[in-house]
This record gives sequence, structure tokens and C-alpha cells, in this order.
Amino acid sequence: MAEYGKILLIAMPAFLVLVLLEKLYGFFKGVDTVPLDDAVSSLSSGMTNVLKDILGLSVGIVSYEWLFSKLALFTIENTVIVYAVAFIAIDFYGYWTHRFSHKINLFWNQHVIHHSSEEFNLACALRQPISTFVKFFTFLLIPAAILGVPSEVIAIVLPLHLFMQFWYHTRHIGKLGFIEYILVTPSHHRVHHAINPEYLDKNLSQIFIFWDFIFGTFQEELDDVPAVYGISRPAATWNPFKINFQHLFILIKDAWRAKQFLDRFTIWFRPTGWRPNGFEDRYPISKIENVYDFPKYKPKLSKKLLFWSVAHLFIVMFFLLDLFSRLGEMHFSHILIYGFYIFSTIYSLTDLMDKNKLNWSLEVLRLAGALVICFWLGSWFGHSGVFYFVLIYHLISLAVSFAASLEANGKTTLTAS
Repeated sequence: MAEYGKILLIAMPAFLVLVLLEKLYGFFKGVDTVPLDDAVSSLSSGMTNVLKDILGLSVGIVSYEWLFSKLALFTIENTVIVYAVAFIAIDFYGYWTHRFSHKINLFWNQHVIHHSSEEFNLACALRQPISTFVKFFTFLLIPAAILGVPSEVIAIVLPLHLFMQFWYHTRHIGKLGFIEYILVTPSHHRVHHAINPEYLDKNLSQIFIFWDFIFGTFQEELDDVPAVYGISRPAATWNPFKINFQHLFILIKDAWRAKQFLDRFTIWFRPTGWRPNGFEDRYPISKIENVYDFPKYKPKLSKKLLFWSVAHLFIVMFFLLDLFSRLGEMHFSHILIYGFYIFSTIYSLTDLMDKNKLNWSLEVLRLAGALVICFWLGSWFGHSGVFYFVLIYHLISLAVSFAASLEANGKTTLTAS
């Protein structure tokens, strides 16, 4: 865990810098593809994902270590070859995990967050799930286990494989010639994130595009079909916690309402979006009918509120980096408390951007929680002398939230954007 934290200490700031560079590039080119509100939501989602991993809030049905111990026919020496084999095996695993996530109702809930942005940029690459409490698909790494790839190699290659999927989430890079036949490119992935009927559930590969050629899911980006991004049931929120569980709540409600036991049981494993007969009329859900004509989710945020949201995001990142830098020295109970404090901060930040009139009540609870932490531990998680800074930060956050609540209720107006 501490080693993973050290990797994130480098990776997170690097990703943020690249997002800012894409923002600047688009601004100077006159094609800004990184709206600040969308970017804050995306980066917040990425933070929740890595925090969930650090806290160990997921379990596997079967571990790779167990597969390796039972299936390995021989052990590959720790050379370049073993890493190459591991990388290809993980890419195969990634393709099929990705495909199942798109095709099966239950597993779509674990992936919907990644497609929820109605933009396409580097920031949306960081929209990763927190709803993956159970890892079902480790069995897809059976080829690596049979070939004797050690678990420590898999542990190294897995995050590397994930980080390598970051770069192609951009609209600023066109087609790349012969590379289009080897690697997943921005052009391929624009197709994948699109909700156009021609593009749905296509280009599921993660690094090597040939899996899509082999398994029949490839679709070229068409000049006359501009990609439209998002999900067909719009999330309509900036809050990553809500986005992560929206689809699951629909499934739970539909299963509860279903009259047929078979529907209650099979709805989880039916094709993504399937609902019992007649439910679309009896329990309608907002869906996009015309991908070329629908309103994007865009609550009107004042310049002051948008500025605070961006500033607050950097404060959250400071907390997160502080936690990651001290994983090896903090008691696990303190790590959990710090982690859930950060979760609550991200929830409140994105809830404020949704212009929830009761957001101020969340800020009151956060302030109370921070005071309890400081008095209980006698410091801010080992940092002495920062009590007043933490208090001032919380009071500012509460004041901004309260002012936004008054604005939402029409009693005052923050500077309009």
C-alpha cells in the first residue's frame, strides 16, 4: 500500500499538469475541450478511485496468487519476457472485462462513471469507479497464471497498463496512420466514448487494438459521423458518488417492482439497459432520443463559485497527497478516518457544484467532523500547529456554501458568469 502511495504521489500531479496543458492548448487554439466544471468532477472522481484502492474497499472472488499457485505449469524468469507476457495477458484481461462491463447490467454500474462525461478530454480518463467492491474477473488472468507469471510482476504491470490508457482521451490528436492498426489511439477511443448508434460498444481494447479486430468490435471513426459523448441515460450531476450508483439504484428498484421472480433474478445479468416488460412506460427514465439534439448538464455557476470549486479541488488534492506520503507511518485506523474525511469533502464539493440548496448542512457536518478529529488526535493527523488553518478553511467553505444556498433560493446573487 505504501509503495502504491509513492507511485500516486508522482502520477496524480503529473496527470493534473497534463490536464492543465490540454486546457491551455485548447484555449489558445480556440477549441477548449476542458470546461472547468466538468474537469473538477472528473478529477474528483479519479481521487475517489485511488482513495478507495488505498483503503482496500474491494475484494476479489479469487486472487491471482491462488490462480498462480494452482495453475502455473512453470515459472518464467524475471526478465523482459515475463513483463511482455504479463502485459499482453493483462491487455486480454482488460478487453474482456471491458466488454462484460458494457454488455451486462450489473457490471455496467462499475463502468458507467467512465463514460458519464459529456465531454472528451484527458480529465475524463480519470473518471474511474468506486463501486467495484467485488472483483469478478480475475479469472481472465488464467493465461498469465498458466504461463507462470509471478504475482509481483502482475502487481507492477497492472497500474502501468492503466496509466498508459490516459493519453488517448483527447480530441486534439487526429488519426495516426499505421499506428491505428496496432495501438488504441485517440481516434479509436473517441468512437468508444460516443453514444452515436454507429459507435455504441465499439473499440473495447485498452492498449492493443487488435483485440477488437479479432473479436469483431472494431469501428473506425467516420468523418461524416461526429462523435457525441456521454451516456444515453444522462447522469445530470457532477457528484461522482451519485454517478457511481445511479444505475445500481435503477436495477434495485426495478428488481423490487418486478412481478415475475425470473425478472427479479435475471435483471442483473441481462444486457445493459434491459428492464422488465412495460417498465419504460410505467417507470420512465430520462433517456437521450436524439444524440444530436439534447441539453448538456450545465448548472449555471457564478465565477466566484467556479473559482472556489477549482481551489477546493486543489485543497482536496493536498489532503490526498499528504495521506499518500505518510501511509507507511500512520495507524490504519487514522488512514481510514482521513480517507473518509476526504470522501466527504469530495462529496460536498461536487454537491455544491450541483447547486444543492442544503449543501451547507454537509459543510456543518464536515466542520464538526474536523473539530472532533483535531481534539481527538490532538493534531491534524500528526501535523501539529495547523488547527487554525483547518478551522479557517472549513469556515470559508461553509460561508461559500451558505452564500450559494441563498443564491439558489433567490435571496442573493453571487457574481454571474
